[in-house]
Amino acid sequence: MGRKHNESNSALSNRLILLLSCFVSCGIVYTFLSSFSEFGSSLPPVQVKHNVGGCCRGIENLELWGAAVKWGSEFKFNTSQGCCEACKSMCTGKDGPCLCDTWVFCGNRERCGSHFGECWLKKQKDSLAPEIIDGGSSREIVSWTSGLIFGKGEGIILLETEYGALRIKLFPHCAPHSVAYILELLTLRHCPGCQFYRAESRGQSWDSEGNHIENAAFGPPYALIQGILEAQGNRFKKLPIEDCPTLRRGSIAWIGSGPEFFISLANHAEWKNKYTVFGSVLPEDMHIAEKISTLPTVSDVWNNVNVAVLEKPVPLWLSRVKKNGED
Repeated sequence: MGRKHNESNSALSNRLILLLSCFVSCGIVYTFLSSFSEFGSSLPPVQVKHNVGGCCRGIENLELWGAAVKWGSEFKFNTSQGCCEACKSMCTGKDGPCLCDTWVFCGNRERCGSHFGECWLKKQKDSLAPEIIDGGSSREIVSWTSGLIFGKGEGIILLETEYGALRIKLFPHCAPHSVAYILELLTLRHCPGCQFYRAESRGQSWDSEGNHIENAAFGPPYALIQGILEAQGNRFKKLPIEDCPTLRRGSIAWIGSGPEFFISLANHAEWKNKYTVFGSVLPEDMHIAEKISTLPTVSDVWNNVNVAVLEKPVPLWLSRVKKNGED
């Protein structure tokens, strides 16, 4: 993978905004192994605990509101994961929306006091716009950890382009900070500067289902479309590295701490657990990503990686999936 360079004589590079100071110091070193080249630029390494048996993560110092379906005063756990799993158990994935889509846990014994261990299971009026309790600017650090769970047909947004809309299923249980940022972008009417600028097909290395062909190279081309999700005029804060499962066809992931991202057109087991995956394109919409990967490109070199840059970047914006009857 390569990160887009920003040399002054590159017309495309002027479209990128320099990343601003971050609230989390994190990153990851991107290297290809043996038969493939370096994907990304070097950043400070971080310890990433890889998920085993399913993700269940939340955001610390955050309290989400919502109608209670399980009262925490009578429902307690030793860990936030236990609380999250309890919410997940009310969401089978077979019968549509979950009975619980929000969990709130108090896990700091000193700050929580008598509320320590409380697990509140809640239901949002709008799962894509969760309610945050506002205690005022003078309040102390929030003692709670909160997370979202999206059931069948929930947590799906549109990544719209002139070639069609990609429906993205978000993974808040694996990448809660990333999803929170995407939900912020969703509130904007437009996303100036958001675009795809690199496009590389599966070539002769992966089949139509994304499986790597035996003895084939791992690129170039690298089977991906790459872009940036940062609205100009809105300050971007680097995101922490979150759960990093193996990239599958359709996975949407950050490069480092964002806002540069890519959609994988193939199963990239060779990249191991390198990238924060925060969602996935619905399989029936992958033909749109494939279409973008075949648009005219020019060759370039980023960090000693041969890449294919779109002659004309493809603008994109985020929106909600319209319900039946909506204009």
